[in-house]
Amino acid sequence: MEEHSLCSTETAAGNKASFRETSLSGQESHVPRFYLLICVINSLCFSSEVLEAIENVIQGVVQSLGQKKAPVLTVANRTDWRNIEFKDSVGLQMIPGCTSKQIRSDCPQSARRFALMLKILSMIYKMVQSNTYATKRDIYYSDTQLFGSQSAVDQIINDISCMLKIPRRSLHVLATTKGFVAGNLSFTEEDGTKVNCTCSATAVTVPSNVQGIKNLTSHAKFILIVEKDATFQRLLDDDFFNKVSPCIMITGRGVPDLNTRLLVRKLWDSFQIPIFTLMDADPHGVEIMCVYKYGSVSMSFEAHHLTVPSVKWLGLLPSDLERLNICKDALIPFTKQDENKLASIQKRPYIACQPLWKRELEIMAASKLKAEIQVLTSLSSDYLSRVYLPNKLQFGGWL
Repeated sequence: MEEHSLCSTETAAGNKASFRETSLSGQESHVPRFYLLICVINSLCFSSEVLEAIENVIQGVVQSLGQKKAPVLTVANRTDWRNIEFKDSVGLQMIPGCTSKQIRSDCPQSARRFALMLKILSMIYKMVQSNTYATKRDIYYSDTQLFGSQSAVDQIINDISCMLKIPRRSLHVLATTKGFVAGNLSFTEEDGTKVNCTCSATAVTVPSNVQGIKNLTSHAKFILIVEKDATFQRLLDDDFFNKVSPCIMITGRGVPDLNTRLLVRKLWDSFQIPIFTLMDADPHGVEIMCVYKYGSVSMSFEAHHLTVPSVKWLGLLPSDLERLNICKDALIPFTKQDENKLASIQKRPYIACQPLWKRELEIMAASKLKAEIQVLTSLSSDYLSRVYLPNKLQFGGWL
C-alpha cells in the first residue's frame, strides 16, 4: 500500500444533486463483492435504527393523545454551557443527563415548532425508507410558507439529530457545502467519480455527503486550514502546496460548515499527519480555529465526529506582528464587539490547558489591535508563501 493511502467507507462524499437515490452502481468493479454486501447490510441495519427511533417518538405522541394529554417533545439545551464539558482528547462535548427543554403542543409559544418537528420527522422517515437524500435547503423550499425561514429548518434538524442521538448525515439530510479543498489528495466519490485535487488548477468543492467518499490517497506531509477564501486562492495561485512540501489545503471560507469540519476530521483519521491553521490575528479568527480544534457548543452532541484536538495554531500569531515589525498603521483597532469576543474566548475551559495560546490572547488584549493575514503584503507581495509559511513550517513556529 502506498504511503498515506487508505480504503475507507466512512468518509466525505460527492457534491451531487439533492433528493438523489443512492445505489451500488457507482462502486468500482474491483471492490470485492463481500465488501459491498457488508456495506449494504450495515447501511440497512443503521437505517432500521433511524426508522425505529422516529417510530418511538411518534408512538409517544400517539400514546399521549390516547391518554388525552398534550403531546410533548423533549430536546436537550444545546446552547447552554452548563450542559457542556471539556475533554482535551475530544473537545467540547455534551454531558450525560444534561438539562432539556420541552416543545409542547398545547403552548402557543411552542405549538408551531412542535408541528414543524413532526413535519420534518415525517420527511426524514420517508427519505430513509426510500434511501433518498435532501439538503436542508431542499427541505426549506419544499414549503417556504410553512417553515418561514431557513434558520428555523436548520435548528429543528439539529434538535432532531440531538433528540434521536443520530448524526445528521444518517438522517439523509445533507448540508450545502461552501468549503474548498486542494493539494495532494485524491478520492472516489459516491457515484464512482474519481477526484484528483492535485491536478486541479482550481480548488475542488468539499463533498456534501460525508459517508460516500472512498479510496482516499495522499502523500501530503501536513494539512493547512486557511480561514479566508482570498488567502486560500492566493496560496493556490502561488502553487504553495507543491513548492514547499506536498500538502493538503482546505478552507471553510470563514466559519466552517459541517461538511468542511467533517472532511478535516476524516483527513486526520485517514492520514494522521499534522494539521495547521492559518487565521487572521483577531478574535474572530481565533474563534474559527477553536471550532475546528474543540468544536462548538451548539454541535457538542457530535463532538466525536467533528473535532480535531491535534490542530496547531501556525499563524497569524499576535506575537508575529511585533516580531516582524509590522507597522502599527497597518493594524486595525479593536471594536467593542472584538473586546467582548476575546474576553469570552479567554474564559473558555480549553484556554486554561493552552498556556501558549493564553499568552497570545493576552498580547492581543493588551494591544487592542488586530490584523488580517493580508497585512503581510506590507513586507512584500509574496511574503506569505515565499517567507512566512516556509519559515514557520521549517523551524516549528506553531503553538
